[in-house]
Amino acid sequence: MGAYGTEHFCTCPDSLGDPLTLWVEWANISPVAAEHSVLSLIPYLRRPPSHTQTGSCPASTSNLALSMQDGDTRTTSPMTANSVTDPYGPRTWHSNLIRLSGRDRALNEFSVERDGEPVEENLVMLHGYGAGLGFFYKNFEGLTRNKGWKLYALDLLGMGRSSRPTFRVHAKDQEGKIREAENWFIDALEEWRVQKKIDRFTLVGHSLGGYMAVAYALKYPGHLKKLILASPVGIPEDPYAVNAEMPDPEASTLANEFTQDQDDLVKSSNPAIPESVKIGDNNNFLNARSKAEKDLADGKAGDGTNAPRRPLPKWLSYLWDANFSPFSLVRWTGPLGPRFVSGWTSRRFSHLPPGEAQALHNYSYSLFRQRGSGEYVLAYVLAPGAFARDPLIRRIHGVGRQAIPPPQSGDLPLQNVMSSAKENGVPIVLMYGENDWMDIAGGFAAEQKIKDEKERILRSASEEERKRDNGAASVVIIKNAGHHVYLDGWEEFNEILSEELQDVVRREKLRSVRSDVEGTGK
Repeated sequence: MGAYGTEHFCTCPDSLGDPLTLWVEWANISPVAAEHSVLSLIPYLRRPPSHTQTGSCPASTSNLALSMQDGDTRTTSPMTANSVTDPYGPRTWHSNLIRLSGRDRALNEFSVERDGEPVEENLVMLHGYGAGLGFFYKNFEGLTRNKGWKLYALDLLGMGRSSRPTFRVHAKDQEGKIREAENWFIDALEEWRVQKKIDRFTLVGHSLGGYMAVAYALKYPGHLKKLILASPVGIPEDPYAVNAEMPDPEASTLANEFTQDQDDLVKSSNPAIPESVKIGDNNNFLNARSKAEKDLADGKAGDGTNAPRRPLPKWLSYLWDANFSPFSLVRWTGPLGPRFVSGWTSRRFSHLPPGEAQALHNYSYSLFRQRGSGEYVLAYVLAPGAFARDPLIRRIHGVGRQAIPPPQSGDLPLQNVMSSAKENGVPIVLMYGENDWMDIAGGFAAEQKIKDEKERILRSASEEERKRDNGAASVVIIKNAGHHVYLDGWEEFNEILSEELQDVVRREKLRSVRSDVEGTGK
């Protein structure tokens, strides 16, 4: 596993010299070059592809970077590169900017496919708040060892190297504002899916990406084979979040990334957690599962939380709902910007080799200093403290149980509903780090609600409907990992995720056999 190591010395600016000199150095690193540097860490990839357009990126001296201007009609050609001396390939890596309808809307896409093999399954990965697709650099190679799979990683609209259109909310009521904010991201994902002519796929979302993955599954039913949520934000119920005031339409948000020293997390194990839990036998996690079940039995919301949390300090709530974001601070402070970023990156990546930590610091800073866009959506879906205004615990049991709308113009006919006008269930996997600051009890509560919903539906189902039902839910704990499970515990994450992908293949074969039998009337 040493293929990820480098010999470069980390020159993160929290520990080195003159801020102005460092700022000039880091300001000249374009998002293109920074992403390229991170993707260069992927084993067996010698010349990683990086298309040269970055949505609304700041001026750069690099001749690799181009700004996407409003009304720009230039065509973005995909960049490709082949793996060299690849014992698990050959595989081809692609980078492209996928233009969407409307003004200044495009998604940055990185993909990997296996040469000489038909693409039978598609995996789509969505990053969390303030991140980018490059954060999955330790996952791309391992996950694409699975035969027949093509992997896509996308930068959310208004984040990463995707375009950064101006975010505006027009609704006046709380429900309308929440739906508008969610739709801003998930409508772009659906338009991308239609453009790529992908009927059904497996979706992985981390943190905010997990929240949006659930919102996508509910609004656009019939397109998911499996939903994998890596430390998703927004599941538990919190009365203060539900009842908190919404920001005005012109306001933005304060994103509060909880600071943990990752070096401490990955080198330590939580002694209160049974070892059986950490290897996938999730019969108990502290008292989280039993408490979630007790909440449901008592008729509570099943949110997995303890006593109602006290409101956060007024100054924090004010900043959250004011026209401010942590990335604004990076942009406003000029030469001090890299130092502010390094306060986060030095802790977040402290467990990585210096060269990798440096590449991720550069990558993070290059993204943080771009024009604000998607970051301003957060205040409409989350209240201060990272609790959802419309908690997923209220909605997640509806994933895979929605009515299927007729295909839209240009879409592919749905293949996963057989003769039914409703979905037959979607397997959902919730993954957490054993030292995760996200509420794992909420994950167990969600698991129970999903299972209860399946049981309720099947009580009145026919024998054939029972056979066709594909719904399932499970919670997995990654050892020695925090919130960034895909990075802290990447080896176990890749192994578990590969097992889940193999499960998708098994389920699809069974579905195909059942469809053939029904077609012949046997």
